Amino acid sequence: MSIKSNPKKQETAIPAKKDMEKLVITATTANSWIHPDIKNWATTTDMLVDSAVKCCEAGASILHIHLPKGEESSVVKRVREHCDAIIQCGMSSFPIEQRDAHFVSGSDMLSIILNHHDEHFAHGNVNQLHPLDELEQYCVKCKKFNIRPEWEVWHAGSYWNLNWLIKKDLLSWSKPHVLTMFFNWPGGTWSPPTVDEYFQRVKYMPPECAHTVSIMGNCKEQTPIVAAAINNGGNVRVGTEDNPFIREGVPAKDNAEIIARLVRLSKELGRDVADPSEARKILNIKKAY
Repeated sequence: MSIKSNPKKQETAIPAKKDMEKLVITATTANSWIHPDIKNWATTTDMLVDSAVKCCEAGASILHIHLPKGEESSVVKRVREHCDAIIQCGMSSFPIEQRDAHFVSGSDMLSIILNHHDEHFAHGNVNQLHPLDELEQYCVKCKKFNIRPEWEVWHAGSYWNLNWLIKKDLLSWSKPHVLTMFFNWPGGTWSPPTVDEYFQRVKYMPPECAHTVSIMGNCKEQTPIVAAAINNGGNVRVGTEDNPFIREGVPAKDNAEIIARLVRLSKELGRDVADPSEARKILNIKKAY
């Protein structure tokens, strides 16, 4: 984890591994938006539940799930019958008015983008505004339903909006602020999948944040940023939604294989992996169920 308390020190100092928290791994089990022909993700509800549980067993402590419409609460319940992972409800592209079922699903976390959606894929585009008043509504509603925001950071403007919410004292109940930094997602909110871009994003991160990286594309683009995050106290999100390959040009058998690869990489770099209980302590997410 990287909780930033002194911005000036953060610019020059990288913490020693012995002082780092364990790595929190997020598994994202949804379909690949840029490799739609690679069918190695869940296509039914039963497969989704099974995939999520296997990801937890492989080393993921957060499960980023696109809950099927009409089955939101039942899927959360079914996953929890088999594992204790933190459940993070995805689909931040929806406007808040369409997410009532997400708030009451029993999830631990809710994905919220800090800027507009402008994504371009082979089989369709996503364009959705998320103005400040909607972000303020998210803060109030998340507190009401005791669900932690997971803030999606796509560029520096995301930080401006997050600081706006912090200055309005809408997030004092939600610390550390849990961020996911997105790289190489195609469209008008694209950012380069480079280590330089990662450290630029870390440099301007507000205080009291824990960050995760999400890199869309392939292993060649993903691995350098993943390694930088592991060595810099950040956390990592992987899975078929971001990159369905286990190595360059070779699709993974399933999401559990992708998680297992990341666990091996982190251990080779000298950093242990957090289990769900440890991840809850690191991110200050208490069980609400």
